[in-house]
Amino acid sequence: MSSTSPPLIELFRQKGAYLEGHFRLTSGLHSPAYLQCALVLQYPELAASLGQQLANELARLVPLDHLDAVVSPALGGLIIGHEVARALHSRHLFTERVDGKMALRRGFQLKPGERAAVVEDVITTGGSTLEVIELLSSQGIEVVCAGSIIDRSGGRAKINTPHVALASLNIATYSEQDCPLCKQGLPLLKPGSRPLAPAS
Repeated sequence: MSSTSPPLIELFRQKGAYLEGHFRLTSGLHSPAYLQCALVLQYPELAASLGQQLANELARLVPLDHLDAVVSPALGGLIIGHEVARALHSRHLFTERVDGKMALRRGFQLKPGERAAVVEDVITTGGSTLEVIELLSSQGIEVVCAGSIIDRSGGRAKINTPHVALASLNIATYSEQDCPLCKQGLPLLKPGSRPLAPAS
């Protein structure tokens, strides 16, 4: 796991992509900070640079010769996954949710025995990455590694495959029942792309 990269976090702050307040994450957890990668990745030159950096880190992690595809969960992983695939001279595929489960659609296909890397923008619990890994593994595809721009779990997310991030942060998350921000009455925001899980 990479150590925290202050220049990258400063870049997020400059682009207004490091948000502070009271947020409900896609996982349903609450947090005082949110990383809106789309505000950084909207700049093609930054997306290309981050993609190359992440590709370099993945290549240091495991041998990536004969990699068949980079696979990302939609929507957040699309741009960075595409840029990592470009840097690795690989195809880029993405998964979507069908009835709440990850699936390859749009004619995307991988054959049993092919090798893939899973890439997304931000990992919090690792749930989306793990779902993609499980989907691919169930089809006989070898997932050799996973990567993200930011791991906001501080390395605690369980990915079950070699994983690297350009920056590792330890940002607090809370269940809705235990959230001190809720107890303070701070407004709850959800700036992400995927619909929220129902509140428990």
